[in-house]
Amino acid sequence: MWFKNIRAYRLTKPFDLSPEQLGQKLSGHGFVPCGKVQAVSSGWVPPLGEESEELVHAAAGRMLLKLKREEKLLPSTVVREQVDEKVAVIESEQGRKVYRKERLNLKDEIVQDCLPRAFTRSTYVYAYIDVKANWIFVDAASATRAEELLNLLRECIGSFPVLLPQVNNAPSAVMTAWLLHRNLPDDFELGLECELRELGEEGGVVRCRGVDLLSEEVETHLHAGKQVARLSLTWDERLSLVLAEDLCLRRLKFADELMKENEEIPEADQAARLDADFALMADAVTSLQERVLALFGGEVE
Repeated sequence: MWFKNIRAYRLTKPFDLSPEQLGQKLSGHGFVPCGKVQAVSSGWVPPLGEESEELVHAAAGRMLLKLKREEKLLPSTVVREQVDEKVAVIESEQGRKVYRKERLNLKDEIVQDCLPRAFTRSTYVYAYIDVKANWIFVDAASATRAEELLNLLRECIGSFPVLLPQVNNAPSAVMTAWLLHRNLPDDFELGLECELRELGEEGGVVRCRGVDLLSEEVETHLHAGKQVARLSLTWDERLSLVLAEDLCLRRLKFADELMKENEEIPEADQAARLDADFALMADAVTSLQERVLALFGGEVE
């Protein structure tokens, strides 16, 4: 339930579906396992687990969703070996060269033949819509996975206009200034990790881990023109994270004190515990997102 990454998207118009209406629309795209020759299958499942049947969990003006993605595992080396074997047989028996287009056709045939026997792997992506604050937060480090969830949501409800937030001040420049001038905001503390990049597409990258980010070593790279692309931080003693220049919040780790606030709820009442944890987590995430935007000069109008 505790999100590990945050990709935030701003809703460009109010979300006017009730939880019941949204759940009904999602039900047409509930999760169905991969068919015999289907490589990937995605669909909605109850966010509170198997004990619940609701595809949307609502609490305090927020709607929690959960996407399940199942994919067949076909090692590329196995497919390539079988293609090479078939190509060798054709070239030997028919005395001709097998070119790229035919190799691709052979590869497709082999994949289709292997899919029914392949193992499957399941992954899950959580998201919640904050109706009051006009956000959707997706627990995904990968933009591709987040967009997959958003696209399926659009397919279900017809329209879901969102935008990545744009800020007035470049995050990399602001984070670089924090280190150079040692003027980190009061409610943040530096971690022990950062990623520094030179400007330009072919610029070098330096990754620092387990080091003092105010050390002479890091300062030398900054004075040489590198800028901060990622920076590990702790916010308000509530959680730690890695803040990226694309505003993605990665590797969230909530403070033990925060996560223990619902310990009095009996373990047997799992649904109540998940509900309480969701409310606690969402309050922290929404507040953190608004604070991050303020750090970089607020959103562009």
